[in-house]
Amino acid sequence: MTIAHTPLYLDRQGWLLPSEGVSLRPSPNYDRRPGNPISLLVIHNISLPPGEFGGPYIEDLFLNQVDYNAHPWFENLKGLKVSAHFLVRRDGSIVQFVSTDFRAWHAGVSKHAGRERCNDFSIGIEVEGTDTLPYLDAQYVTLGALVPLLRSRYPLTATRGHEDIARGRKTDPGPAFDWGRFASATGVARRQLGPAASR
Repeated sequence: MTIAHTPLYLDRQGWLLPSEGVSLRPSPNYDRRPGNPISLLVIHNISLPPGEFGGPYIEDLFLNQVDYNAHPWFENLKGLKVSAHFLVRRDGSIVQFVSTDFRAWHAGVSKHAGRERCNDFSIGIEVEGTDTLPYLDAQYVTLGALVPLLRSRYPLTATRGHEDIARGRKTDPGPAFDWGRFASATGVARRQLGPAASR
């Protein structure tokens, strides 16, 4: 399902309005921000099990509902409590887990522009994929709708991959993510500073 022709709206509480291709699955893994302006957008990738797409397991992870017996690799997830604000599925549909006004637990140990704890001041978007497999047209279309919407609400001044803010620990979204195409779709470059700056 694509949202190419479905306008996105963010309500006053930081939730997308449910519509075709948009679903809300509130995660318990969030808390209040410490008052920092929301200035950073972080792009991640995720697939569960690794390299497999379309199953329920990403949502299960963010909702603390993983069946650890469903796949041997899920032993690695035991005790993990994580979330992201948004997941962009392979078909371009969006699942929102945390209000953008609150702090999702997506970045972990991280640093940007001399500041640690990037969760405090960032919005996290998980894109269903891997470091090495191409992302799909529908996902870039969705990012092209979602990112400008977020920029219209928050003073986002930088966009980074998880690999940029957790160097040596994370590699996503990886070399398969086309940052040039992302910039064309969203008007935002990876190293862009300032909401009105150009690539």
